[in-house]
Amino acid sequence: MENERRTEYNVDMRPEEDFLSDILSASQIRATDTYETPPQIIWIDNSTIATLGNFSASTGKAKSKKTFNVSAIVAASLAGKQVLNYRAHLPEGKRKILYVDTEQSRFHCHNVLERIDFICLREYSPAIRIGVIDYALRQRKGYGLVIIDGIRDLMLDINSTGESVEVINKMMEWSSKYDLHIHCVLHLNKGDNNVRGHIGTEMSNKAETVLVISKNNDCPNVSEVHALHIREKEFKP
Repeated sequence: MENERRTEYNVDMRPEEDFLSDILSASQIRATDTYETPPQIIWIDNSTIATLGNFSASTGKAKSKKTFNVSAIVAASLAGKQVLNYRAHLPEGKRKILYVDTEQSRFHCHNVLERIDFICLREYSPAIRIGVIDYALRQRKGYGLVIIDGIRDLMLDINSTGESVEVINKMMEWSSKYDLHIHCVLHLNKGDNNVRGHIGTEMSNKAETVLVISKNNDCPNVSEVHALHIREKEFKP
C-alpha cells in the first residue's frame, strides 16, 4: 500500500516538474545570449520614461490633474510628436492604445475617447477587471501602450501584501508577454507625499518610472510633473 501511494504521488507530481523545468530553462540567461535594447517610446525632454516591455506610473493627490497628465501622454503617443513636454513614438505594428478606466462614469470616459480602445470597468469587481484586461490583450494585437487609470481598483485591499505582489506581477507579465508599455495611475496619501498603500511601495520598487503630479505652490491652476523614481537621468519639473 505504501509503495502504491508513493507511485501515485510521483505520477501526480511529474507534470508539475515538467512545468517547472520548462520555466527554469526559459528563465536562464547565458553569457552567449544577446538582447536588443528595449525600444524607447516616451520621453520628457531628453529623458526616457517608457520602453516596451516595462511599466510606469503617475501619482498625485486628488485634483492634481493626474488624468490630464495621462491624456497628454496618450495624445503624444497618438500624434507621434510632442505634446506639452512629452514626446512619443510607437513603433510600426504597435500603434494601438488600450485605455482602462476603473473610476470614472461612462459619460466622462467617452469625453476622452479618441482613436483608442477605451473600456470602462467601474461597476465590476477587481478579479473581473483583471480578467477583462487579460482577455483584451489576448484578443487584439498591435497594442504598444496600455493605460490603467486606477490600478488600486484591481485589488480589494490596497495594503494587502499578497494582492499587491499579484497585481505588480500582472503588470510585468503583460508588458513582457505582449511587448508593450503599461502606464498606471495611483493616488498619493492625503497626509504626506507617499504613494498609497503596499501597492504603491511595490510599484515604486518595480516600475521603470514613477511620475508625481502636484499643484504649483505659486499658481494653483498649474500642475508640475517630476520624477519620484526614474531609471534614466532626471528631468527638470
